[in-house]
Amino acid sequence: MKRSASTVTLGLVQTSCSANPAENLKKTLAQVERCAKAGAQVISTQELFRSQYFCQNEDHANFKLAESIPGPSTDAFCKLAKKHKVVIIASLFEKRASGLYHNTAAIIDADGSLLGIYRKMHIPDDPLYYEKFYFTPGDLGFKAWRTRYAKIGVLICWDQWYPEGARLTAMQGAEILFYPTAIGWHPSEKKEYGVNQHGAWETIQRSHAVANGCYVAVANRIGLERPIGGDGIEFWGQSFVAGTSGQILAKASVDREENLLVPIDLAKVDVTRTHWPFLRDRRIDAYGNLTKRFSD
Repeated sequence: MKRSASTVTLGLVQTSCSANPAENLKKTLAQVERCAKAGAQVISTQELFRSQYFCQNEDHANFKLAESIPGPSTDAFCKLAKKHKVVIIASLFEKRASGLYHNTAAIIDADGSLLGIYRKMHIPDDPLYYEKFYFTPGDLGFKAWRTRYAKIGVLICWDQWYPEGARLTAMQGAEILFYPTAIGWHPSEKKEYGVNQHGAWETIQRSHAVANGCYVAVANRIGLERPIGGDGIEFWGQSFVAGTSGQILAKASVDREENLLVPIDLAKVDVTRTHWPFLRDRRIDAYGNLTKRFSD
């Protein structure tokens, strides 16, 4: 079937991660290439795919996992993007300078060029998600890039809970919001809270699609990871793409490695934003308090 001018196929890579960074990189490169050969044009990795989720504890040794951008991983993805003429979003642990690290996504265009980077803005500090120890909050703001196939915005994991980030990215014209992610259940809590936790996660991101009339694409990892022993985290997979009305277009499994390929029609962004004119009706004169921590 011939692809229309406004049709773009997204690819989301969902895998488990081992304790071997080189092995994880090799596997992810292979899956990105498989997506490209299957017809995907814009492909996203999951968050921090080169390692197991090391933020389950605070250990200075884990800073050795970081790398420069540009660096070895971006070089490999740039080569792959150029070879297959695809856009790639690669989530990496960036060493910016000694003592200065970021949770960063590299955006690579279909000609193999590094368009830019996004540094995660919202940094969590919760049980087994001790990211504030490792990551300096992003200082580049929320951004969108015109790639060969679409104008895309990229945010990372914890950013997905904040409608402000989605809005500011969409306001730059983003047609698709990508969220490389690493999220899962505490096994001891899963029975009581698991359904509601996953439901909240999916719902908030679907709401970003509704509020901004755009597509949302989320790549998550799978598997039980216990790098420090204990219960660890059971990553819940279920990578998905939501349409411009928030509907689920496709969803991956909870526990299988797979590539999710989803064709989307970018023309629907204009149609949705015209018929649900939320951007038109925003009361920008009344939102000043959003820049405050709390209105008291």
